[in-house]
Amino acid sequence: ITSELYASAYVGLSEVQLEDGTVYWNELRPKEQGRYVVVQLQTDGTTHDITPPGFNARTRVHEYGGGSYLVDKGTVYFSNYSDQRLYRQKLGSSPEALTPLVDVRYADGVIDHQRNRIVSVREDHTVKGEAVNTIVSVDLASGGPGEVLVSGNNFYSSPRISPDGRQLAYLTWNHPNMPWDGTELWLSTFDADGKPVNSQRVAGGLKESVYQPEWSPDNRLYFVSDRTGWWNIYRSNNGRAEAICPLEAEFGGPQWVFRQSHYGFASPRQIICIYTMKGGTHLARLDTVTGRLEEILTPYSGGARQIRDIAVGPDHAVFVGGSPTEAESIVQIDLRTPKLTVLRRSRNVTVDNRYLSIPRHVEFQTTNGLTAHSFYYPAKNPDYSAPASEKPPLIAICHGGPTGQTSTALRYSIQYWTSRGIAVLDVDYRGSTGYGRPYRERLNGQWGVVDVDDCVNGARHLIQNGEVDRNRVAIEGGSAGGYTTMCALTFRDFFKAGASYFGISDLETFVKDTHKFESRYLDRLVGPYPEKKDLYRERSAINYVERVSCPMILFQGLEDKIVPPDQSEKFYKVLRDKGLPTAYIAYEGEQHGFRKSENIKRSIEAELYFYGKVFDFEPADQIESVHIDNIEATKRTPIMQEAR
Repeated sequence: ITSELYASAYVGLSEVQLEDGTVYWNELRPKEQGRYVVVQLQTDGTTHDITPPGFNARTRVHEYGGGSYLVDKGTVYFSNYSDQRLYRQKLGSSPEALTPLVDVRYADGVIDHQRNRIVSVREDHTVKGEAVNTIVSVDLASGGPGEVLVSGNNFYSSPRISPDGRQLAYLTWNHPNMPWDGTELWLSTFDADGKPVNSQRVAGGLKESVYQPEWSPDNRLYFVSDRTGWWNIYRSNNGRAEAICPLEAEFGGPQWVFRQSHYGFASPRQIICIYTMKGGTHLARLDTVTGRLEEILTPYSGGARQIRDIAVGPDHAVFVGGSPTEAESIVQIDLRTPKLTVLRRSRNVTVDNRYLSIPRHVEFQTTNGLTAHSFYYPAKNPDYSAPASEKPPLIAICHGGPTGQTSTALRYSIQYWTSRGIAVLDVDYRGSTGYGRPYRERLNGQWGVVDVDDCVNGARHLIQNGEVDRNRVAIEGGSAGGYTTMCALTFRDFFKAGASYFGISDLETFVKDTHKFESRYLDRLVGPYPEKKDLYRERSAINYVERVSCPMILFQGLEDKIVPPDQSEKFYKVLRDKGLPTAYIAYEGEQHGFRKSENIKRSIEAELYFYGKVFDFEPADQIESVHIDNIEATKRTPIMQEAR
């Protein structure tokens, strides 16, 4: 699996929408400098780019975005990245700005047909201090910055107007909660002037996470809540929350971005939904009257499979699906047959399955007698075999978030390693989603401790089973996973090398410098700041970097507003001055997560080059060298030999 295959042939797929049977989605294109393009599926099966060159359909609300466009009667409304204005674009026409050029951002909009306006979340950065989030309306005839409809709390999402146009449902929450900690679902009635009145809380609270409110075709309000410890689907009935299908499974997820979707209505009685159970994602029909859940079998559902971002119509549903042998694709299912049609692949290339490592779900014992979860990808390449006396190196991957979970859809970033004789353990450490609220909350107050323990114990489990080489075990992660990587190398003497991608090394700096959405995230993960200042210092790897005793490479985007570059730069300089083998690669124009294909390619090659130097093997690839401080050339040997 080549780095070119990993970096260049990929498009990101998200925000699937159905409008009168027509399918739309948002497409991230690394080859176009990370531009997002709204795409429409034509009736003849071909695709058509809606977003023209020079525009980028991406919002920066909460920095992570999502909910960047909507479609109504063939007209697309979208946020443009460079100026964050809302634009209207009729098919075949150029975009026209609806909002003025001021420092405000919009996301998660819906059309209010009765009042000829968009109702959306707005984030106002024209004020001093912290940005102000509200729900506003923008008149479709006159435009403007928007009239505030709902305000007073720190955050809002998911404004949804009832089919009869009379009511507005929305989610809201306040610091220090994140949306997976505690949100509230509110319901208001529009008065004669179109302003929401008689507001009442339907569900939620400080310790209940409500997610994805939706109106059924017969004007009933549904939502997802984790009040039982699992995100399940509920219906509001005269102020009471009725569980439709109580189950120890997750019908929701962490709201890092707007407009995530786990379910939709085919009819008032039939919901098509996604749920996660024991690491596997499932597609199902849910009868809203009987509560009967019937799984829909597809190649994308079951153990070690991935389905997300579903949009549902009367006869069809469309989702993003992937499997260990198939990269994510936009997939349409006919609900009557059910026939599957792949509409768009994230990669137009295919690889012989013989070269693909298939993950297995691994549960292992960790600290305090508890169990943690992971997916193990053994080294695999049918053209080569390891020397009889040699076990493969291992890379333990810690996902970002940290409130999130790993994906088991085909990822060439993992297959790149396994096809070169390096095994991978993808760790869903405690704090990950997909395993219920109690598992998610085990990271509270323990970030930098239990996540590190789980990465160590997961790798140790494989070593004890004789599956990997104990002397060539590395750890890598990005963002929050980079923080776990730094902590593992600083506070544990276990891993032999590491790679951090835009990782957090200084929690104090992070909590002071980060954006509004995450500014109080660490209150739960670590403790309130500055009251727990000493704990923040204890958990910051930068303050103990002299304890690091193994090589490390760091990658960073120089325009990263979430984890500023000095977090990596300081760590690198201390390692360099200490005399450890280390390297630092920074990219102009990149933010939090690399989007340019040349930088994606360069990074994974540099990581391989680095491991080759420090683990004493010769990569099979001809790749550009990396300047590594404090390292001398050593004899290197291949880690695989040609099969006989």
